[in-house]
Amino acid sequence: MMRTLKNLPIDRRTFARGAAATAAALTLARGPAFGQDKPQPWEAELKKVIGDAKPAEGKLKLEMPEIAENGNTVPFQVSVESAMTGQDTVKAIHIISTANPQADVATFHFTPLSGKPAVASRMRLARTQDVIAVAEMGDGTFQMAKRNVKVTIGGCGG
Repeated sequence: MMRTLKNLPIDRRTFARGAAATAAALTLARGPAFGQDKPQPWEAELKKVIGDAKPAEGKLKLEMPEIAENGNTVPFQVSVESAMTGQDTVKAIHIISTANPQADVATFHFTPLSGKPAVASRMRLARTQDVIAVAEMGDGTFQMAKRNVKVTIGGCGG
């Protein structure tokens, strides 16, 4: 004898099992259509700055405290080894945070008349995260430096 759902009342336990199975199936079926492979905001910002280029390390220096007691004002200094003549110039320095609500912190533009390609300022950090500095060089290459900063009191509402 074949039973159909019309003749069989569903109790809470059967309903809960069915709902859990449906939720599990939907979770496993999630793919790019649901935005699972969407890059993080900071990754998109970094891609916007450097494109497909592979940044080098060594000429760019990022100085920040290892521990920031207050995320509202975290000091930083960025400098690039460059003569600022000919092709050895710095066009811009980009500062990117990996956990702030907005990834692009600041961009500083330079010309050969700027003299030394260096900047010092303060930023807000929402929580412990990496801060990335990218220098856009005059010859089209990029230099990059990264620093992890532990924040004890968040600066962006955290």
